[in-house]
Amino acid sequence: MTKVKTGLDVWAAQGFSALKGKRVGAIVNPTSVDSRFRHLADLLAGTDGVTLAALFGPEHGIRGEAQYMVAVDEARDRKTGVPVHSLYGSTFESLSPRQEWLKGLDALVFDIQDVGSRYYTYVYTMALAMKAAVQARVPFYVLDRPNPLDGVTLEGNLVGEKFRSFVGLYALPNRHGMTAGELARLFNAQEGFGCELTVVPCEGWTRDMYWSDTGLPFLPPSPNMPTADTALVYPGMCQLEGTNVSEGRGTCRPFEQFGAPWVDTDQLMARLDKERLPGVAFRPVGFTPTFDKYTGQSCSGAFIHVTDRKSFQPLRTGIAITQALHDIGPGHFAWRADAYEFVEDVPAFDLLCGTDQVRRGIEEGWSLDRMLEGFEAQAEAFRKRREPALLYASSR
Repeated sequence: MTKVKTGLDVWAAQGFSALKGKRVGAIVNPTSVDSRFRHLADLLAGTDGVTLAALFGPEHGIRGEAQYMVAVDEARDRKTGVPVHSLYGSTFESLSPRQEWLKGLDALVFDIQDVGSRYYTYVYTMALAMKAAVQARVPFYVLDRPNPLDGVTLEGNLVGEKFRSFVGLYALPNRHGMTAGELARLFNAQEGFGCELTVVPCEGWTRDMYWSDTGLPFLPPSPNMPTADTALVYPGMCQLEGTNVSEGRGTCRPFEQFGAPWVDTDQLMARLDKERLPGVAFRPVGFTPTFDKYTGQSCSGAFIHVTDRKSFQPLRTGIAITQALHDIGPGHFAWRADAYEFVEDVPAFDLLCGTDQVRRGIEEGWSLDRMLEGFEAQAEAFRKRREPALLYASSR
């Protein structure tokens, strides 16, 4: 099996020579480790000639202990002793580094594993940090990592202006097929950041690789993303966060299983079987969440088994699931109505979809094809637009 080297592995082999003589800030989380499971913070702190001056914690924190949408506190890192600044608080302004935190830094380094879906907030933490670095005149470095869903397959619509939020800050499809480093290049060029950007590419990764092809261990980048299988279904199943149906948080297989106390599994299975969704099979399940929706209550639902990852369409599957739950649960199914990712005036489901087209289609009984109308054309337009930012070729 091919063993891919991450950008961190590449830099570690070079002794972090590009950072010698610099005061460095690092945006990190538990995935910021090399092939020997050494954390970037510890490596920088132990490298002669490099001064680790600050750490920045995104959603879930630098050690990954915080749940989703929970503010991360200021602290000092218990191992290195350097200050930790939170990049996920209770306001949208809290998502960006403050200028006083960047004062005196010579470099800001980002090294976090993304999962290839536009809802995942780390790439927006990166983008906002890039913009802050421009203002502070601090060079920005991205240590790249593979996209676990491959770099070829795209699916979904682009986020409309009205529906921009921290789960869709820029016009990306649901499954974008890019690495964090490539997205940094895309944002910098197309959003006009003007950042002094350096991306340290992976070695050995090609666009047609899934995570299992990389030879790398999958480290959970957030508490509810335990496996690469979770990442594969996430582009469709994250949308259940915009409903009152449990997306499996508080269980050992979040996003792969879903349900609610009121779900009739026979009706659900019949509806899903009728859709003949490619590359996927469903199994009835029951579970009791230990936290989040329906804590301590017995839920009925289904487990998603991806049978062919190349033909599997996670977004189409997720929308079909949401429509089925809506239709079999009159009087029970509901859209999430509270504020979501710092936005109060747009339904959470619409923010996740990047449009109100899907929700309106579900409510009005449209066919699945009609709800997805125009999505493929938008994804293909994005495929062309992203080309200048790409760093990796396909092995084919």
